[in-house]
Amino acid sequence: MQKVSLLVDVQNIYYTTKSVHHQNFDYNRFWAKATRDRSVVNAFAYAIDRGDEKQRQFQNILSAIGFRVKLKPYIQRADGSSKGDWDVGITIDALDCAKDSDVIVLASGDGDFAILADKIRSEYRIPVEVYGVRELTASSLINAASTYYPIGKDLLL
Repeated sequence: MQKVSLLVDVQNIYYTTKSVHHQNFDYNRFWAKATRDRSVVNAFAYAIDRGDEKQRQFQNILSAIGFRVKLKPYIQRADGSSKGDWDVGITIDALDCAKDSDVIVLASGDGDFAILADKIRSEYRIPVEVYGVRELTASSLINAASTYYPIGKDLLL
């Protein structure tokens, strides 16, 4: 059975599905599709912690599905800007997961991950499947993926 590692950029998936489809991503359907006939060796969901009760409930749902939820604090800067991305953490985990996986599944449309997908495919010789909202997924990431799955109605609540 193929060993799979799942890595979900929760903020990216939330905002892109809301922006384009005006609906929420269905993590249960995603899990079922991405893990069908596969053994899950790692499953991470990367989120920002704003200390909100509704978010905690959502994070508990992700945990119940099987994800290990990784949280980073939301940072509001004095100039009004904010920071809260997991790009470096996702990259490090993906490279670590590639050692023990037959396939990496990344849910994000962030073009910064194109380099990561290329590296995993060339150095570890394993496929990288990417799930993202087509209209808001960087073409560089789509091109770097072994397989690209556009998030559509089949993966929405």
